[in-house]
Amino acid sequence: MSFKIRVNNYRRVAMQTLTGGIGKGALKNINKNESLIIERVLINRPNQRLGNTLLITPLIQEIIEHSPNVKIDLFVKGKVAPIIFENYPQVDQIIELPKKPFKELVSYANVWLKIKKKKYDLVINVEKKSSSGRLSTSFSNSKYKLFGDEFLCDMNQEEQLHQAQYPVYQLRKFFELFDGISNIKEIPSLNIQLSESEISKGKENLEKIVSDTSKKTIAFFTFATGCKCYNNNWWSDFYNEFYPQYSKDYNLIEILPVENISMLERKLPEFYSKDVREIAALMHNCEVVIAADSGMMHLSVAALTKTIGLFKDENFLKRYKPYGKGNSVVLVTDNRQDGIISEMKKLLC
Repeated sequence: MSFKIRVNNYRRVAMQTLTGGIGKGALKNINKNESLIIERVLINRPNQRLGNTLLITPLIQEIIEHSPNVKIDLFVKGKVAPIIFENYPQVDQIIELPKKPFKELVSYANVWLKIKKKKYDLVINVEKKSSSGRLSTSFSNSKYKLFGDEFLCDMNQEEQLHQAQYPVYQLRKFFELFDGISNIKEIPSLNIQLSESEISKGKENLEKIVSDTSKKTIAFFTFATGCKCYNNNWWSDFYNEFYPQYSKDYNLIEILPVENISMLERKLPEFYSKDVREIAALMHNCEVVIAADSGMMHLSVAALTKTIGLFKDENFLKRYKPYGKGNSVVLVTDNRQDGIISEMKKLLC
């Protein structure tokens, strides 16, 4: 581990220690006899990663179902949120933290003033361990605030552990304080809300690269960051296993990352785009997407396509596996591909 990574880890742990107590007891003085009116909500997720942004779509759907006329502001980082929530009319204002706050101090200060000036009915911190999330929730102007861990009591339960589910679990428990009703409905899936025109364009793009438009398509996303990435030899071995079994009956393609890297060494027809919604639309037209643990894996889920996620770490698997019906996950090592083909057969039957 490099010195820079060690320093960043130390800083993160130090900040989590300092901010971990913020928000404790925030719900103590709730008057459960008053009516709960939710018209304006702030969601705090100051993170720029594609996957983490997609993982809040179930929470937003849950809020909308409870209060269809709600206006939702998002406190985020980076430029991906406006793209993800393009077809969510209830998302009103997206408040973006600058990527380099110490170089953009005026912009940084103005962002915090925005969340202080506006009055909200409810503020939700999505990631309970996020120092900036807890701070921004504390700093905001709202009658009610959820810091992310008020109702969590059993981390062995998926709905209290998975990153897409536990914010919804928290919200439901909060609503239950007022109406006394336990919501046991299935938690919404990730959803990027593709339009019909986007889906149609995705089909056109897919048909440009496949050899037989009458066949269904299996897509592979082979890249991931850091230790989550499987090397070329691993993908080559897997190719030798899946290609003979599926190349006759299915189109097989690879979706490339923005880095334009192919871990399959360009053995399959490729699709490359920097447009997140364009990629999602193509994924929607595929039968199954097999993806290493990445934001693109979550994009496939949000495109409502059956997805198989490949994970090396069981702890990450429990928190970030492809959530929702029709999706699957396989815990595989750097040396083996056990279980992937059997999961493909299940989803393709």
